Amino acid sequence: MPFIETAPGVCIHYESIGEGRPLVFIHGWSMSGNVWKFQAEDLASSYRFITMDLRGHGKSSGSAGTFTFEDFAADTAELFSKLDLYEAVLIGWSMGVQVAIQVFERIREHLKALVFVSGTPRFTMSDDYPFGLSPMETRGMALRLKRNYARTMKEFFNGMFAEEEFFRERYPALLREAVTGGILPDPGAALKSLDTLASGDLRMLLPGINVPVLLVHGSEDAVTMPAASLYMKEHIPRATLEIIQGAGHAPFLSRPQDFGSLMRMFLEGIYGDN
Repeated sequence: MPFIETAPGVCIHYESIGEGRPLVFIHGWSMSGNVWKFQAEDLASSYRFITMDLRGHGKSSGSAGTFTFEDFAADTAELFSKLDLYEAVLIGWSMGVQVAIQVFERIREHLKALVFVSGTPRFTMSDDYPFGLSPMETRGMALRLKRNYARTMKEFFNGMFAEEEFFRERYPALLREAVTGGILPDPGAALKSLDTLASGDLRMLLPGINVPVLLVHGSEDAVTMPAASLYMKEHIPRATLEIIQGAGHAPFLSRPQDFGSLMRMFLEGIYGDN
């Protein structure tokens, strides 16, 4: 089971399968690298497929530490350095998008492109950014986590999927294998990471992202608004946006074939020889 030490008391778990140019996947809040398992089945035949568990998540340690975007970015940069990754595509989902935005400047020379799935540069709304959740919603979620952690997590998992996705026959197996098949973070790590989400604002970093970026968003996403990806498209110089109709917050889980097709098309355009 591979780990790298990125800071005192912080060991980051990662998985690497396949050979070729590296694809590095970052999961969202309170998830783990396990969520990407359906993409591994498809992409590891042509690429080196790498997932990591953010600190305090999955099998990574560090639950007693801090959980800022800078912390997550430092761990990600160390992974790139220790694995000697170049010409990589970094794929972030949800909070993983914000980690990718934060780390970009550090690993710019290692990157070929970025993919942002169901992302936003700012999770909560403000007077000049209406494309986020109300701060009251994140505070309410923090209270619910303290009162009943397991139930609140289950409600969050369910909320990632649009109604029509939730009732598909495939949903129970999907939830069991890809989501709850991972390891829930320590409640303290989940709460600290949620606070980072609620207070973070990375909009000022978007214009400096100068590699191709594929933005993917589900039209029925109730966690991060599709308008957030439209905002990023308008502020990232080389970004393109693909909306998956009818999909919720995790289109790579609920619509893996549609998501996989978008990924392969993008990668073929970026690398040109796969």
